[in-house]
Amino acid sequence: MNARTRRQLLSVAGAASLAGIAGCAGVLIPGDDGGEAETVDRTGEETVAVAVGADGGFSFAPAAIRVDVGTTVAWEWTGVGGSHNVVDRGGAFESGLAAAEGHAFEHEFETAGTYEYVCTPHQTRDMEGTVEVVQR
Repeated sequence: MNARTRRQLLSVAGAASLAGIAGCAGVLIPGDDGGEAETVDRTGEETVAVAVGADGGFSFAPAAIRVDVGTTVAWEWTGVGGSHNVVDRGGAFESGLAAAEGHAFEHEFETAGTYEYVCTPHQTRDMEGTVEVVQR
């Protein structure tokens, strides 16, 4: 192998290593998922369902919703990911812990605003969601 070919090989190997390290950065930095969840517009609906334990067990789906004042959000457990709860960071609502598929918790949103909530056992895994309540 001549010096030029060896240099090219080392250059390619170094670039591949850097790309691999850069790809791991999201795993090494908790909470860095590349952005916020896209808000799903559910205005005009009386009741909106949100899955608890979605996408492998540690997500809400959809994670971010927009609803009208007076809408009831029904969180429905998938039975995946162990025990979960739904706790508003501002104290407006809180479910108990549950693991069983089909368990449900409901809350009617009577005041406009943004409500951020988490699953407390899994908040370090970024199991969180948002309900944006709008007055129309």
